[in-house]
Amino acid sequence: MPLTPLDIHNKEFGRGFRGYDEDEVNEFLDQVIKDYELVIREKKTLEEKVAELEQKLSHFSSIEATLNKSIVIAQEAAEEVKRNAQKEAKLIIREAEKNADRIINEALMKSRKVSFDIEELKKQSKVFRSRFRMLLEAQLDMLSNDDWDKLLELEDETEFLKQEETL
Repeated sequence: MPLTPLDIHNKEFGRGFRGYDEDEVNEFLDQVIKDYELVIREKKTLEEKVAELEQKLSHFSSIEATLNKSIVIAQEAAEEVKRNAQKEAKLIIREAEKNADRIINEALMKSRKVSFDIEELKKQSKVFRSRFRMLLEAQLDMLSNDDWDKLLELEDETEFLKQEETL
């Protein structure tokens, strides 16, 4: 067990022949007691401070561990969000490509249909034009035919005959 100031104060030395000066020894012991008490108080204060600092260190170590875990969790969450975003982006791109292909195919089909319709209309217009020309030519042939003159002559004769009958 360590020596206490009380132990120093209560220490009795045996007296010997031609021993030390008792007053000097007592004065020295009083000084040692004061210094030793001061050292013990400082030691106690430092031990309390060390205990407090160790408690703070423990607290901060706990906070540091929690922060490190939080950082790791945040990094993992960020990676997960990044992976999900990449997956979603790929899905969106695939969907957009499918839609683009569908739109292009529909446009090509419509374009082909329009081209086919145009060709059909061209054919029909040629047929119509040809038939119309034939009709007009037939009508012109009828107009230029001598039958009109004969018809007019017949008409004149018919009228003449009617007039003679009425007489």
